[in-house]
Amino acid sequence: MNITIVGTGYVGLVTGTTLAELGNSVYCVDIDEKKVEGMKNGIVPIYEPNLEEMFLRNIQSERLFFTTDLKEALDKSEVIYLALPTPPGEDGSADLSYVLKVASDIGEMMTDYKVIVNKSTVPVGTADKVREVIESKTTIPFDVVSNPEFLREGFAVEDSMNPSRVVVGSSSEKAKDIMAKIYQPFTNTGIPIIFMDEKSSELTKYAANSFLAVKITFMNEIANYCEKVGADVDKVRLGMGSDDRIGHRFLFPGIGYGGSCFPKDVKALIKSGKNEEFDFQILEATEKVNAAQKVILVGEIEKYFGGSIEGKTIAMWGLAFKANTDDIREASSLDNISILLQKGAKIIAYDSVAENNVRKLLGDKIHFAKTMYEAVENADALFIATEWPEFKNPNFELMAKKMKNKAVFDGRNMYPLEIPEQNGFYYKSIGRRTIEQNLT
Repeated sequence: MNITIVGTGYVGLVTGTTLAELGNSVYCVDIDEKKVEGMKNGIVPIYEPNLEEMFLRNIQSERLFFTTDLKEALDKSEVIYLALPTPPGEDGSADLSYVLKVASDIGEMMTDYKVIVNKSTVPVGTADKVREVIESKTTIPFDVVSNPEFLREGFAVEDSMNPSRVVVGSSSEKAKDIMAKIYQPFTNTGIPIIFMDEKSSELTKYAANSFLAVKITFMNEIANYCEKVGADVDKVRLGMGSDDRIGHRFLFPGIGYGGSCFPKDVKALIKSGKNEEFDFQILEATEKVNAAQKVILVGEIEKYFGGSIEGKTIAMWGLAFKANTDDIREASSLDNISILLQKGAKIIAYDSVAENNVRKLLGDKIHFAKTMYEAVENADALFIATEWPEFKNPNFELMAKKMKNKAVFDGRNMYPLEIPEQNGFYYKSIGRRTIEQNLT
């Protein structure tokens, strides 16, 4: 089948490459000429493990194409996926201007039947709005479908090729048949395709992400309570997760959630509720708790240094909001950097993948190290903000020689407590016993 993807951001590029891998001819459209030219030359504009190999394979197989010309791609395709940004406005609502602008363009350009697929995360009722915009521009028949994505950054290729389910919202039997044909390679292997109405499909994505945000935040509250009463959150997490009604995933405590999805989607669902005079009280509490959780270790660092961190050098391992991505949107690292700088600390950070994105944002406000061990050279303390695999088994003896103070503030609970304890480190993590170590 011939398919057009409008927008080559994270969702659009992964979706387009996946659909090409399934045997379709896919035309990816973007207004950024430099980006399109780079993709034509095999340059993947985002960091995502295992994406480049699949991307190049489908270019070479002449199934994946790139263009800035929407009309050209539209004329070649029966199905048009909208994978456009829906950034939060000042009030938290999703900005649909990109989606509705492209819908208007499609209405003006289309010459035969099309299926318009909303792949972007959008509020309930967006399919109706897209339909209205297109209808105002053409009398040619078309259908609008909601088909939310459930990709995890860092695991997007795995998730796209082996989804747990495919959700399709449509009131058109013709559109349902077309979508079923696209996803037949999945359903042939037992992956379910769940058909529903458009509004239920749109809400499914917001509900799923918001529930996971709540789950993470609840575990962080349990972790903080563990510290008050002397319990160990790792043991609590294992005990809870062994209940198959709960499961082990998203029970890892830390310094809050971030990224492009959870913060945005929680805000948007809260705002959508208020538009209907409905208060999502749980989600409002989740936002409040998460905001505090992201910077919970700053107070611990101040306490360690007797109340002031002015003039102290803090090494930071990790800048991305999570491992295996270069995404720094809503990253906890940035919240902590901002406060630490305000309090007079100096930051030396290391993240080989996300560094460039932070450089663009912060310039020379912080320093960047070439290696994780260079970052801790003469540091007064180490702050771990991202759970990159390379941080899992560090050389604590080498760190002890390089650092001024053997102090680690771990926002991702990277190490069993006995490891820093055996190496004589002060070690503060989330929801576990603090390993005490006097200043040297």
